[in-house]
Formats: sequence, C-alpha cells, structure tokens
Amino acid sequence: MSKPTSAGTPGSGLAVAVLASAGIAASITQTMVTPLIPQLPTIFNTSASNTAWVITATLLAAAVAVPISGRLGDLFGKRRMIIVLAVPLILGAIVCAIAPTVEVMILGRAMQGLGSGMVPLGIAMLRDLVPKERLSSAIATVSATLGVGGAIGMPVAAAVVDFANWRALFFGSAVVSLLVVLAIFKFIPALPAGAAGQRFDWLGAIGLTIGLISLILAASQGSTWGWASPVILGLFGIAALSLLLWGIWETRTKDPLVDLRTAVIPRVLLTNIASIFVGFGMYASMLVMPQILQLPSQTGYGLGQTILAAGLWMAPAGLMMLLLAPVGGRLSDARGPKFTLVLGVSILALGYGVGLLGMGSTWGLLATSIVVNSGVALAYGAMPAIIMGAVPRSETAAANGFNTLMRSLGTTSGAAVVGLVLAQMTIDFGGVAVPSESGFRVTLILGAGISVVAAILAACIPAAAKRMPLEIDEKQEPALLR
Repeated sequence: MSKPTSAGTPGSGLAVAVLASAGIAASITQTMVTPLIPQLPTIFNTSASNTAWVITATLLAAAVAVPISGRLGDLFGKRRMIIVLAVPLILGAIVCAIAPTVEVMILGRAMQGLGSGMVPLGIAMLRDLVPKERLSSAIATVSATLGVGGAIGMPVAAAVVDFANWRALFFGSAVVSLLVVLAIFKFIPALPAGAAGQRFDWLGAIGLTIGLISLILAASQGSTWGWASPVILGLFGIAALSLLLWGIWETRTKDPLVDLRTAVIPRVLLTNIASIFVGFGMYASMLVMPQILQLPSQTGYGLGQTILAAGLWMAPAGLMMLLLAPVGGRLSDARGPKFTLVLGVSILALGYGVGLLGMGSTWGLLATSIVVNSGVALAYGAMPAIIMGAVPRSETAAANGFNTLMRSLGTTSGAAVVGLVLAQMTIDFGGVAVPSESGFRVTLILGAGISVVAAILAACIPAAAKRMPLEIDEKQEPALLR
C-alpha cells in the first residue's frame, strides 16, 4: 500500500492544488458554452433544437465517462487515467474552436464531456497522497471544484464572448487544460493501481452506457420531443431494461465495473441516493437565478442584467465554495462527514427560503446564491468522504465515480423537472412566452422541498464502523472516516 505524503509537507498541499486545478479545468467546460447558446443558431445557420445538442452531448459523454474511467483508474492507475481523460478535453476544445458546422461543434463538446471523469479520480487519489489528518479538507477542496468551475465559467465565458471572438474561448480552454496536464506530470506521483490484476468488465460498461444514454437522453429531450411520445417512452423503457440487466450482471461477475455488493451497504447506498437529491437541489437554483437576473425589468420581476453582469453577480458564490470547503473538511474531522452532509443540505434548503424573500433584487439573489453554494460546498465535500471511508482502497475511484454519476443524474433530473415547470408557467411578454414569477417561486419551493428530503436521507445514514488498524488486508479495509 502506498504511503501518503507526510503531514504538513509542501508535497501534499501542492498535490491538492494541482488536482483542484484539474477539477476546475474539467468542470468549467460545463458552463463555458452558456453565453454562446443564444448565438449558436446564427453562428452555424441552424435551428435552436439542433444547437441544444451542444449541451446534451456533453451530458451524455460525462455520464458514460465518469463511472467507467473510475474503474479504469483503479485498474491501471488514477494519475494515468486523469492524463488520458485530459486528451479529449484538450482536443475537444480545439475541435470546438475550429468547428465549421454545428455537427463538428457537438462532436467537440462530447469529447470535452469525457474530461468530467477527472474530478472523481482526483478525489480518489487524495487517499494515497494526503496524510489522514488533512484528508477531509483535501477531499472537500477538490470536490468543491465541481461547483467552483461552474460558477466562474459563465462570467469568464461571457467576458470572452463580449470582448473577443467566441473561438478564443475554446482555444483558451485548451491551453488551460494543457497546463494542468503538465502540472500533473510534474507534481503528481504515479502510484500503484489499487485493483491491478483484475479484469475490466466490458459487458458491464456496455450495459451501463446503453442505460445511461437512454435515460439522460429521455430526460433531457422529453420537453422537446414530448414526454408521452413513442421515442421518449421507448428510451425510458430501454433505460429501465438495460439498467436492470446491468444490475443483475454486476452482482454475478467476478470483477464488476461497479461492485453493487459494496454499493448496497447502507452507508454507501443512502449517501448515493442523497447525492441525487443534492444534485437536483443545487441545479434548480442554477436554472432560476440567471434567468431572473437577465429577464427584462419590464416583466415586473426580471432584473434586466446582461449575461456578463449576471455571471459576475453569481461568481462570488463559486468562490465562497472554495473558501468554505476546507472549513467543511475540518468540521468532518471534528463531527464526522455525516454531520457535515446534514448541515450542508439544511443550509441548501435555507438558501431557497432566502431566494423566495430576495428574488426581487440583485443583492437578494447574490445572498441566495451564497447561501445555496455554501450548503453545496459542505455537502459535496462530505459525500466523497463518506464513500471513501466505507469502501476498500481498490474500489476508491470506481465508488467515487459512481457517486459523481448520482449527482449528475440529480442535476439532469433537476433540469428536466424545472424546465417542465417553467415551460408550463409562463406569461406573454412582447409576443414571447417567458417563465412567470409564479413559476420561479414554485421552482424555489420545489428546490427547498428536495433539499429537505436530502437532509432526511442524510440523517438516516448509519454511523461508521469503528476505526481499525491500518495494517490490514485491503479487501477487508474498514471505514476510516466517521
């Protein structure tokens, strides 16, 4: 078993900084295209429904890449897999930068989506690189990059689009990702693979891919194609059948892609279910606040901000996540990650209450985003700590990847449900249907309710097993984090 860097050495702190940078580089791709969405139909002379695939392709690729790359990291080394995933992240950015058509743009965005697997791999590496007294804070910091990258991605992208050619946005992304790869080569050691010698579950990977693509495609396109259309119903049916067969296979194969026997441990299972609700709760606010900020003030509830100004109003919340993450880690050390998770989702629910009171002003929405993201920072840092404390070292990356997938399914579900609510509750503004104030309020109430459910689930997570000596066989490795 590899030994982590000694406590307090510069090496462990530098490793956390490099892996956090990798997480930001990967997560920033999720929102960097947002300012371009309204312009893409004009840029490529196509329909808005076609350009919507620029977002969908990224979601699909990320959903497939996260669990599969996690298992490959356990088999062949996490550092190696992070570097492998950086290749499509860089090449995808270049493809988008030179894209002559929307189809090429969609291809580039799908390639970028593959880079999402870098974040759970980076979190899993911390178990080998950071001394245990600093592990919780390190996990929280790297996990927070999922939100930080998303928060800073929109204002940075908006500024580039406003003041330079939009293609520079993707060239810049490629350069940043390349610098991150060089830093990983330089400062992150290559450690032995935790599951070296086991085989890769190709059949499980294919089954999970079919199930996830069908499920996310149906959820993301339901409002466009019609929720009762034969295509959407067929996709949901394929997803249900594929995931059922996949689950049966995973419990019977010797070296599964995701060890469902570990995944059904109550501590892991409840954390993963709570992750879905936390992802939903987080994303609901991300869909509501930018729209309220940008809608014209003539609507009576819109605040008339440009997309750049809207991004700047939301950026402090992302920075708050980065500042609060280490605090959450120390809180997990003192009270256990379960306590931190319950506190985080409770603060998330409180943030929606602030939103209901403050949605009429920019300062009110700023306060809302800060409270919401503070809760997300605590919750996102606690969930990997619970997972990593409950699974063997040989399954660390795969288990983290699966947990990240659960969060992603939550955000996808949140996008579908919130999109449906806002599409049904509209007003006519200059001949155009826009979401109504009531629609936004219903969404905020829904976000609060989902967050309360997440808090209840988190409170039901069983206490960790007693701490045991570290010098034991890895297959019997106990929970090391409370």
